[in-house]
Amino acid sequence: MKEISLHLLDIAQNSVAAQASRIVIKIEVTSWNNIRDLLPAEDKKSEDTYWLVCEVIDNGRGMDPDFAKQVTNPFATTRTTRDVGLGIPLLKLSAEMAGGGLVLESQPMKGTTVKAYFQVNNIDRIPLGDIASTFKILILGNPDINWIIEFSSFKDKFVLDTQEVKKELGEIPIINDDVLDWIERTVCEGIKVVFGGVLDEVR
Repeated sequence: MKEISLHLLDIAQNSVAAQASRIVIKIEVTSWNNIRDLLPAEDKKSEDTYWLVCEVIDNGRGMDPDFAKQVTNPFATTRTTRDVGLGIPLLKLSAEMAGGGLVLESQPMKGTTVKAYFQVNNIDRIPLGDIASTFKILILGNPDINWIIEFSSFKDKFVLDTQEVKKELGEIPIINDDVLDWIERTVCEGIKVVFGGVLDEVR
């Protein structure tokens, strides 16, 4: 995949399939000090490097420990609609190509967290892509789920919670075209405020 947004779309759809009622998408630019526990002990070359960390956190049915250990294998899947489960392995590959990696934590009946981290300035880091449209698509396809999207950097922070949006809307459905367009614009502005001048592709 050529964009992080497409990876996040795939991982979030896994969360939907796992019957999650709450799905959080987090995107953060942070320092080495905040992710050093994720890095190999011998990897000290990255202390002056900023990292892009992307997480999908759900409260779905989770995975049993044995399957969670092998889920980064492209031939491991619980799906019946295709032979291989490529979402997590492909995200792991993209992260590793950019000097990072992937961590997966899951508990049966409690949920799953998928966290990928990339060196911001690595020449092989793929761009964010259209995060705002991705979020809009996820809401449109699954309006009953509580979707939360969070951006943070040393510059600013942004949060949009569809449960809070629904409270303001009253009887207006969240999949109303005008509402979805507003959400897309708001998320797009949030990206610019938080990551403008932080990530090269955001202006």
